[in-house]
Amino acid sequence: MTQLSATPIKDALQSTAPMDAIRVQGWVRTRRDTKDFSFIELNDGSSPRNLQVIAKSSLPNYAEVQRLNTGASISVSGALVASQGKGQKWELVADRIEIVGTADDSYPLQKKGHTPEFMREIAHLRPRSSLFGCVFRVRSRLAFAAHQFFQDRGFVYVHTPIITGSDCEGAGELFRVSTIDIENPPRKNGEIDYAQDFFARQTYLTVSGQLEAEAFACALTNVYTFGPTFRAENSNTSRHASEFWMIEPEMAFCDLTGNMDLAEELVKYLIADARRQCPEELELFAKFVDKELLARLDFVIERPFQRITYTEAVDLLRKSGENFEFPIDYGSNLQSEHERWLTEKHFKCPVTVFNFPKEIKPFYMRSNEDGRTVAAIDLLVPGIGEIVGGSQREERLEMLEDNMRRHNMDPADYKWYLDLRRYGTVPHSGFGLGFERMLMFITGVSNIRDVIPFARTPGSAEF
Repeated sequence: MTQLSATPIKDALQSTAPMDAIRVQGWVRTRRDTKDFSFIELNDGSSPRNLQVIAKSSLPNYAEVQRLNTGASISVSGALVASQGKGQKWELVADRIEIVGTADDSYPLQKKGHTPEFMREIAHLRPRSSLFGCVFRVRSRLAFAAHQFFQDRGFVYVHTPIITGSDCEGAGELFRVSTIDIENPPRKNGEIDYAQDFFARQTYLTVSGQLEAEAFACALTNVYTFGPTFRAENSNTSRHASEFWMIEPEMAFCDLTGNMDLAEELVKYLIADARRQCPEELELFAKFVDKELLARLDFVIERPFQRITYTEAVDLLRKSGENFEFPIDYGSNLQSEHERWLTEKHFKCPVTVFNFPKEIKPFYMRSNEDGRTVAAIDLLVPGIGEIVGGSQREERLEMLEDNMRRHNMDPADYKWYLDLRRYGTVPHSGFGLGFERMLMFITGVSNIRDVIPFARTPGSAEF
C-alpha cells in the first residue's frame, strides 16, 4: 500500500472535517502516560500550536513510544477525530507510530523557561522552541511581504554585490576581504601592496547596496535591493549586529517628500501584512513578550506618521526637561533615548525626522538651499527608535564632488558613481529599512540577536 503523503500540522489543525486516514511528522514537545495510552504533543514548525496524538497501548511498539523524550522525531498515521479535551478542536488517534530519531536526556529544551541568553548559546536548536519558531515564521512572511510590496508597485529587484570597493557610509567601519598572506604581505614603498590582492585593490563586505542601486535606478527608474549588509563596528547594544539585512529601494525622479511617503507606506504595509498573515504568532508574542504589542501595531497602521525637521526635534528635546544620558544640541546625532522620547513620550506615534545638519550625514545626501542641512530622513518607531534612514541623493555633479572632498574622499575613486551625474542626471531618492529592526518592532522581541537565525556580533560567530 502506498504511504500517505504527510500533512502539515497547521493544515491538520485547520481541518473542517474528521479524516479517517492522515499522516503527520514532527518533533515531540511533551509526552505523558496513563494506564492504557500516552498523550504526545507533536509540532512540525508549521504552526505555534501542537497536535495532540493519542498512542494506545495496543500499538505494536508501544513500549518504545513510552520511552520517547522531548525532541524525538516521529511519523504518525491514524485518524483525525474531534478532541475530547479543552482548547483543541482535533486530535490524532494513532494506528502507527514510526520513531525516526531519538533524543536523550541531554536535549537542552527538555524544560521550559530558558533565558534568551541561554537560547543564543544553542542557536541551532532554538527554532524548535515555540517563541523562536514564531519569530522565524514571521521573518519568512515579512521577507515575502517586502518583495510583494515592491513588485506590486513595479519596482525591479536588483542583486547588488556583497564584495565592494566602495564605502557607502564613509565611516571606515568595514570588514576587509583579502587573500593576502597576513604573515608576509607584499609591500611597495613600505606599505602593503593591495595591487597584488585577489581583486587588485582593497575590497570590503558591503555596508549598503545603495550606490549600485542608484546606477540601476538611473536606468530602470524604480528598483530595490534586499540582502545582507555588514558593519565592523564594536557595538554590543540590543539594536546592533555585525551582519544584518537591509531593504533598500531607490527611485529616479523622486524628491524627499516622495521618499518619506514610500518609507511610511512600506512600514504600514509590513505591519498590516503580519497582522493578517501571522495572527497566531502575534498572539503568542502579545501573551509572552509584550502585552501592549497588538494595540501598538494597530495604532501605527491606523494613524498618520508625524513629520518634523531635525531642528524642531532638537528644540523639543532641549525643552523636554528630561535628564538624557547624552545631552542634545544642534549638530548632535539623535541617540536611541532621544528617538524613543519623541515617539513614546511626546508624539506617541512613529515620527519621520528630516533635514539634518550636513556635518553628521554621508557625502551622497543632497544639500538643501539653506547651505546647512541635507535632505535626509530618519523614520523612528516606538520601542526601537530609528528603523529607516534615507535621503534625496545629490544629483548635481559639482556639488557631489565638493561633498566628497569635504568628507576627505577622492572623487577619482568614485568615477563610475559620478558618471551617473554626468550622463542624464535626475533627482532621485532612496532609503534603507533595517529588516531585523522591523522584526523587533512587529514581534516585540527586544534584542536584534533574537530575530536573526545566527547572530554575528563582536566576539561571536560560533554557528
